[in-house]
Amino acid sequence: MSDTPNASPERGLKAAIIPVTGFQQNCTLLWDPETMKGAVVDPGGDLDQIQAAIAQVGMQPEKILLTHGHIDHAGGAAELRERLGGIPIEGPHVNERPLLDNLEKQGEAYGVPARAVTPDRWLDEGETVSVAGHTFEVLHCPGHSPGSVVLVNRAQRFALMGDVLFQGSIGRTDLPLGNHEALMHSIRTKVMALPDEFVFICGHGPMSSIGQERRTNPFIVGDAA
Repeated sequence: MSDTPNASPERGLKAAIIPVTGFQQNCTLLWDPETMKGAVVDPGGDLDQIQAAIAQVGMQPEKILLTHGHIDHAGGAAELRERLGGIPIEGPHVNERPLLDNLEKQGEAYGVPARAVTPDRWLDEGETVSVAGHTFEVLHCPGHSPGSVVLVNRAQRFALMGDVLFQGSIGRTDLPLGNHEALMHSIRTKVMALPDEFVFICGHGPMSSIGQERRTNPFIVGDAA
């Protein structure tokens, strides 16, 4: 974690990004600076590091959010739920169940400890998620995985992108249950429907904006519907 947590671009919430595991996955802390309540997004592993970051910023996690079920995003969710007193896990979409049920096998394949996890709430298109009173809309964006979700805060022009879209790239589709055509459809019809000024935290690498990716992302520029 950086010495100064990375502030999210909206006024109502703060964010800190903690790269975890050998995959350098962006586990994200989101919290309201007035109440200090918030959520942990995609705790893939390195739970001691995540808990140290929680203590550093002084937040009170109320829930865990999962954007999808790959080990680098969800591998530590079950244990972190226990460490944090049984707080609920919300997301991803129910189509992600096969991946979440097989997290232990994913861990064996990659040499990373992980436990299967069942969310307290599955998320679906059109539903909303609350983080410390701030509302995020759920976009079901299959392709990288069948149950990937993107969480959008329209009031604050901010999104949690998971591994759907990155700065200059898109999510992998060569993993089990991946589908390139489905991913491009999700990006084209849902993600790129957001206004240019929306910024997002993605699952790996630096933050970006919809406008920047519309102008410069080689997978999107010139993409034919």
